[in-house]
Amino acid sequence: MKPAALLLLLATLPAPAQPLVPALCHGCHNAQNAQGGLDLAALPAHFADRAIRDRWIRLHDRVAKSEMPPPGVPFSTAQRAAMLAPLARLLHAADADDVRRHGRGPLRRLNRDEYEQNLRDLLQLPHLDIRDMLPEDREGHRFNKTADTLDMSRVQLLAYLDAAEAALRQAVASAPQPPPVTKFRAIGTALFPEKVTFGEREAMFFARHNQALDPKQLDSAKDDPTVEMALFRSAHWPYYGYPKHFVAPLPGPYRVRFSARAVRQLPGYTLAPAAQPVPMTFRARKPSGPDVSGDVRATGGIMDIPPVAREFEAIIHLREHETFEYSPLGLPVPLARNVDGGPPTYRYPPFPPSGQPGIAVQWLEVEGPLPPSPWPPPSHRVLFDDLGIAPAPAQPAAVARRLLHRFAARAAQEPVPPAALARFVDLVLARLNNGANFEQAMLAGYKAFLSSPHFLYLREPAPAGDHYPIATRLSHFLTNSRPDPPLTRLARQRRLRHATTLRAEATRLIASPGFSRFINNFTAYWLNLRHIRRDDPDIRLYPEYRFDNYLTESMEQETRAFFTAMIRDNLPASSVITADFVYANDRLASHYGLPPLSGSALRPVKLPPASPLGGLLTQAAILKVTANGTTTSPVLRGAWIMERLLGEPPPPPPAKVPAVEPDIRGAKTIRELLALHTRDASCANCHARFDPVGLALENFDILGAWRTRYRGIHEGDAVMGIDRAGHDFAYTLSSPVHPAGKLRNGQSFRDIRDLKAILAAQPRQLARNLLHQFTVYATGTPVRFSDRPAVEAILDAHAATGFRTRDLLVSLVQSPIFLGPSEGQPQP
Repeated sequence: MKPAALLLLLATLPAPAQPLVPALCHGCHNAQNAQGGLDLAALPAHFADRAIRDRWIRLHDRVAKSEMPPPGVPFSTAQRAAMLAPLARLLHAADADDVRRHGRGPLRRLNRDEYEQNLRDLLQLPHLDIRDMLPEDREGHRFNKTADTLDMSRVQLLAYLDAAEAALRQAVASAPQPPPVTKFRAIGTALFPEKVTFGEREAMFFARHNQALDPKQLDSAKDDPTVEMALFRSAHWPYYGYPKHFVAPLPGPYRVRFSARAVRQLPGYTLAPAAQPVPMTFRARKPSGPDVSGDVRATGGIMDIPPVAREFEAIIHLREHETFEYSPLGLPVPLARNVDGGPPTYRYPPFPPSGQPGIAVQWLEVEGPLPPSPWPPPSHRVLFDDLGIAPAPAQPAAVARRLLHRFAARAAQEPVPPAALARFVDLVLARLNNGANFEQAMLAGYKAFLSSPHFLYLREPAPAGDHYPIATRLSHFLTNSRPDPPLTRLARQRRLRHATTLRAEATRLIASPGFSRFINNFTAYWLNLRHIRRDDPDIRLYPEYRFDNYLTESMEQETRAFFTAMIRDNLPASSVITADFVYANDRLASHYGLPPLSGSALRPVKLPPASPLGGLLTQAAILKVTANGTTTSPVLRGAWIMERLLGEPPPPPPAKVPAVEPDIRGAKTIRELLALHTRDASCANCHARFDPVGLALENFDILGAWRTRYRGIHEGDAVMGIDRAGHDFAYTLSSPVHPAGKLRNGQSFRDIRDLKAILAAQPRQLARNLLHQFTVYATGTPVRFSDRPAVEAILDAHAATGFRTRDLLVSLVQSPIFLGPSEGQPQP
């Protein structure tokens, strides 16, 4: 007797295809031999049940991808189509009916990044920092915006209440005047807290007329305007490189003005102008002492210090009792070492032949905290309008109603019904009746509102006439925050279902400053950039990367700049794999072996025709997050690339199959290790999907620099020297890299250049994957089975122009996937 699932499927098939199912499927997927955990006899045919339907979708997709039946089983393309078409119709009908009944997905809670940004925009506190007060959000489908994983617990609700209270307290002005402004000026030896720093005199000294001062001269140089502080190391613990005697008395923004030039240190502690600018920033931190913490963060942006002295100005943000340290980028970081069991010593690494680059500071001024103007600040006016400090209106109940209605109109994701708003008014009035002052009562109401569903949740767009959810979906998609006034106005005017309006608004938001938040968050999860600092380079094998934070920061910014260009410049989807340019600065040009560049600013650089670079695939940031800091793994890299960039995730590995362990002694090649791992036929069949892609990337080391040989610690040719920390290193160059391979479909490649050409020849699949990623991020729900025709329609519309990225994104915004169920296309 055939199982019910097979009977249902057979009844939908054309007569010639009906014998295929029991002949090809039931033999391997029955109660006695349920390969892959699939027993067709036990699989119900209740397509209305979401969990059961999802199992049928997985079955459908594995057959569609030629994963089932297994290789070697005769099964023509026509037979495959005959089997899949009726099943697809059943699945689409059931899924579309589910969407009509319940929507594409559930209500979506704001994640903690969105909550913080919503509060920043609402309260006009652009530097509000409450994100870490909230629990970390769970991920789903690789993003932290997935509705199914953004649940709400009692712990989370309490955290939202605490975060809302902290934000409101920062928004309220408590004094009739702004806080006093502190002014500080440092010259001479007051520019640095000590006479030397870690790394001895080569790392820092005071100079007059390009010559280091003798230690005996320092006491008389305290206020000497002709004395410069010359610094030749980057900031890294231990390091106390901040202006002497400055500590921020209050939190807030501070203006720093200073004069500096880029120099070279020559033998004899003499200074000469540098050949190139030296980038630097500031780092906020606690001064050294018993309460010093590890909370150190860059502030003020990156400035390129030129060889001729000039003045700079930066706005830095400090917490109470913090100071800030000079942080030149890309310089040595001397670190303590023990020699023959003696006390720790610091050795500065050897100078480059032309001298050691650094900076020389002539003077520095600090002013702050900078008061907002006018006073009270805008954040206070958001809460209390023009009532001033410590408001005490003559008619508190009436004013409370007015202020709460005003606040709710600004704060809510969509208009709040009067009955719902009345509960918050009642809360404020109850506090007033119980003796609370007016400010305390209003803050209680505001706090409750900011922790309520009216602020915390984004609703799925409903049938026609529902425009506010479209506005909030669009703004949280492209700016990670609430709608701005123009977008809110269009929602109020019910104009957000017009295709031309949606295109115009999407284009406007893409061009806005807030779009950087989309870029940062989207790439943080899709491309895993949030983990770019997770695995420090193994200093035994890669000493040149030790403490090179400037390189890591530049790598991260390169990928973000490139993806920004993909959208704003409307580049084709194939740019994921290949492009004829990279974004680079001085450090990346050196890392990639490009002609030298000057300065820290990223800029597009045209590549020579034979370059292996170009596209996301070979960017240093991507190659770092797919390595572990010690070795590269074709398995991990290949699987990551196939899933994230091509949208073809591998099935999970069998539970009892061990991972490939690297051999850093250099005794075995990676191909030999992979051969051990794929002796089993089922393993080999699966690994054929992604191992070759990873092998083609073996010419790139753990941070994406080009290599032709692997490194080890025993076998091979020895390489020795002194690293950036002043420590000795020794590694070996072992076996050569062999990047050639063959894909599962039989296509061969010699190296990454050939592989790029093969992968870039699949532009539709690359574009389809981008649409899938955009869909999860924008709607909180992955592409459903009934969404697939809409995705393919978008791809059809843009095939002739090369699947350009911004076109794909805008078309998604105009589609029923984005606008909600049963809407069809938006009005023209």
